[in-house]
Amino acid sequence: MNILIDADGCPVVDLTLQIAKQFSVPVIILCDTSHQIEREGAQTLVFDKGADSVDFALVNRVKPGDIVVTQDYGLASMCLAKRARVLNQNGLEYTADNMEALMLRRYENKKLLRAGKHPKGSPKRTKEQDEAFVATLTDILASI
Repeated sequence: MNILIDADGCPVVDLTLQIAKQFSVPVIILCDTSHQIEREGAQTLVFDKGADSVDFALVNRVKPGDIVVTQDYGLASMCLAKRARVLNQNGLEYTADNMEALMLRRYENKKLLRAGKHPKGSPKRTKEQDEAFVATLTDILASI
């Protein structure tokens, strides 16, 4: 089992590494050339910039039982299909039960963008979000 991080824009790389170290789980950081993220204790794989290049590389590497950290609903859906456990940076674990609603929200947001309406951006990251992420990842690792 590995933890794979879709690291482009991921605010929990260091938290993931801290928790993975406690459970002796290898971490693979995947990013593109504009976000090269090197961390001690992790393998970093860097890919060319391009639409979804990191996402496709991650999907091609994920195996059943792996844990994936991503903000991308589409990537999460593909990883779930490969029987990985998937969570976002706020501690939400993606499941077959919540994926349909999340994908519908993504579709609706894309429709708004095409219509020239821009949804409000994310607020500043909070300590509570970090705590929720730590709790979820710790629970997943403890259950294995």
